[in-house]
Amino acid sequence: MFHWRVILFPFAFCYGCVTAIRNFLFNVGVLSSYPIRSKSISVGNLSVGGTGKSPHVLYVIGLLGDHKSVSIISRGYGRETKGLLEVHEDSRAIEVGDEPLMFKKRLKDDALVLVCEKRKTAVDLVQRSHPDSVIILDDAFQHRHVKPGFSILLTDYSKPYYKSYMLPMGDLREWSLGRKRADCVIVTKCPEHLSELERNEMQTSLKWKNDHVFFSTLVYGELVSFGKDIAQIKHVLLVTGIANPKPLRDWLNRFYHVELLEFADHHNFRVDDITKIKRKFDIFAPAEKAIITTEKDYVRLEPLLKEMNLLDMPWYYQSISVQLDNEQKFRTLIDNYVGTV
Repeated sequence: MFHWRVILFPFAFCYGCVTAIRNFLFNVGVLSSYPIRSKSISVGNLSVGGTGKSPHVLYVIGLLGDHKSVSIISRGYGRETKGLLEVHEDSRAIEVGDEPLMFKKRLKDDALVLVCEKRKTAVDLVQRSHPDSVIILDDAFQHRHVKPGFSILLTDYSKPYYKSYMLPMGDLREWSLGRKRADCVIVTKCPEHLSELERNEMQTSLKWKNDHVFFSTLVYGELVSFGKDIAQIKHVLLVTGIANPKPLRDWLNRFYHVELLEFADHHNFRVDDITKIKRKFDIFAPAEKAIITTEKDYVRLEPLLKEMNLLDMPWYYQSISVQLDNEQKFRTLIDNYVGTV
């Protein structure tokens, strides 16, 4: 049977060739890649969004502990500003991007967070002002103008890189051969109970160069209120602006009647969006209802809700973290790279 993806194959092939040539030019030194002198860890993927980079960045920082100074460098995707900016707790997502702002609000003074399109500019600043800081590069796997000391590649369990296609036919940013630049692979969003056979089969399919393959699951924590707190919730309006809301919706469906109101990934919420959400909330269930969103969406929504005096509504965000199957082995990898105290 004819599939519409076939029409996109020539475009995907051309895109793949362009990225392959670019990578080749970096590999042979025609295009320069700046090796970061400081200890540096990149967390990225081969695909476009949805692999769970943010909780894994926070997970890695948690492993570093209180003995290491940490600086996070991000492009600040979705911001409406340019250049190098430091992220503060009172920054706005529209200025610095949602993920960097979420990192800052979560880590507070425990991490310096910078956004810049040119990561080298931010790296230079960190190396001058915080020479002992471990630099965490968020979503910089394809940003080859800087070369991290340790690279973590994420791939989604439900859509691993070996099952996907190049853009626009699929969601790969480059051919899966790019995996060879990484030091380890984490298969994210795995089922809670993954058998040893399934792990081995996936590791074989990943065509990975060593045994540094890890499997992580999402861990959902408490709901965090940032509006009116209510005693009981039975009905949930789930509002998301992320790449893949399905895992969160499936989790909440275990406990509530859930209706999803979905916006595009990194959506910059406007007044008319809030009006749409409020209108939907008013009619979708009779009582014992709340609006739940993600932590990334929270940092975009909260300032606007405050301006519109709508924080008297029952708003919550779902806290989230990750758990690795072989944490001690992964911790040892990180410790061996950054050095233990």
